[in-house]
Amino acid sequence: MSIYLDCNATTPMESAVRSAILRFMAEEYGNAGSRTHDFGNRAKQAVERARDQLAAAAHVERDEVIFTSGATESNNLAILGLAPYGERHQKRHIVSTQIEHKAVLEPLEVLQSRGFDVTLLRPEPGGFVTPEAVRAALRPETLLVSVMHVNNETGVEQPIAGICNVLADHPAYFHVDAAQSFGKRNDPLKNARVDLVSISGHKIYGPKGVGALITRKRGYDRVPLQPLQYGGGQERGLRPGTLPVPLIVGLGLAAELATKHCADREQACRSFRERLLCGLAPLNPEFNGDQQRVLPHVINLAVPGLDAEAFMVATKHLIAISNGSACTSQSYRPSHVLEAMGLSPARIQSSLRISWCHLTPDVDWSEVVDAVQRMR
Repeated sequence: MSIYLDCNATTPMESAVRSAILRFMAEEYGNAGSRTHDFGNRAKQAVERARDQLAAAAHVERDEVIFTSGATESNNLAILGLAPYGERHQKRHIVSTQIEHKAVLEPLEVLQSRGFDVTLLRPEPGGFVTPEAVRAALRPETLLVSVMHVNNETGVEQPIAGICNVLADHPAYFHVDAAQSFGKRNDPLKNARVDLVSISGHKIYGPKGVGALITRKRGYDRVPLQPLQYGGGQERGLRPGTLPVPLIVGLGLAAELATKHCADREQACRSFRERLLCGLAPLNPEFNGDQQRVLPHVINLAVPGLDAEAFMVATKHLIAISNGSACTSQSYRPSHVLEAMGLSPARIQSSLRISWCHLTPDVDWSEVVDAVQRMR
């Protein structure tokens, strides 16, 4: 069986998380909205414990955590949910970047069709935007700045702290898509100037189908979001529907474990990265993105003279890897992220994403190299 190296798409689940989920599926199956019996009360307590676990990881209060189905829904709620406020107050300008996930870019396209003006910043060749570029794009009528923390294709970290400094004296709300960083690089997300943070459970060794939107208050003022759906009033009226208690329990535990073991997990990923770089050196790979800004669990590279699809075919019996975002890979279109970075079509066609975690077993890179060289 091949070794899984696509953790940026989804991570394996921690065994303790899996056990907790199964318990709340098989034994503690009460509805958290049922207040008249112990089953419902225990479910409610489990949800609030998970809320506290996420709040602790993000350095917010429990009432600033809104459970969702994942970062895609969180992004939509943050962007589309803020639009009515912008329309009422004549703030119809949004600043974002060309390298965002489609779960940000497509809601922005919806707002453009409704008359909003969206400025998409082009990244530096290293795959990051600068705080100065954000500053230059701001206007008095800017409603929102939305910048991902870590790019899902390249692993390049964006300068969130620097952008917070730029926004210190500007009223625009600041949204960060942290699907790829939460649980791995939390400190920048704790900055009080970050108003909204999107999280996904399946990126931090938890379950698919659950996530959260952090909605940090400014003093006593909440972010003026409007719900996208109605019916039930759950999650402070912003996200109605019966809460998936087992998934929420798994998300909360995954967040707690990620925070507790962050340093050890990062070191394991750094060690794996060193072995990968040494093992693939005979292929003379070219690396995409500023490697000083890349998180230790991912690398985006191109092998000169070899198409990415050919690489994956040659090595599929050894490793399971990707040539881009799992959400758009079915379309086989060139990466919009690598295009925005100014890479040539040939370089983009040869580019691969390899991503791993602390649970990833060792790879015999010599076998991978042999398989690729035979393909050449």
